[in-house]
Amino acid sequence: MAGVDKTAPDFEDLLPAMAEKLCWDGLMRELCNGFKLLMDKDKGVITAASLKSNAAMLGLQGLRDDELTSMVSEGDLDGDGTLNEMEFCVLMFRLSPGLMEESRSLLEEILEQELNS
Repeated sequence: MAGVDKTAPDFEDLLPAMAEKLCWDGLMRELCNGFKLLMDKDKGVITAASLKSNAAMLGLQGLRDDELTSMVSEGDLDGDGTLNEMEFCVLMFRLSPGLMEESRSLLEEILEQELNS
């Protein structure tokens, strides 16, 4: 596949396993805890600067400022240059192929039940 970094470590999507073990409420609590770890404590949102200050904890110490800004921009739904808690949680779901597939399956199941009743 073009553009794939062959030197990057394989991505292991652990969110589906967490969802199974913790149930959906527990997973959401953990995502909210993750948000609180990464947010700028004064602003109450995740910024590129707050990501940079927590980069070592995340194993991202080699990222440039523009890469950190790009990470925030990826999930910034309201265009304010930061991630609020909802945007962060949505981004984590979007970045999890397993959760996206699970949610599609769940939606299909719900729709099928609705059509049959």
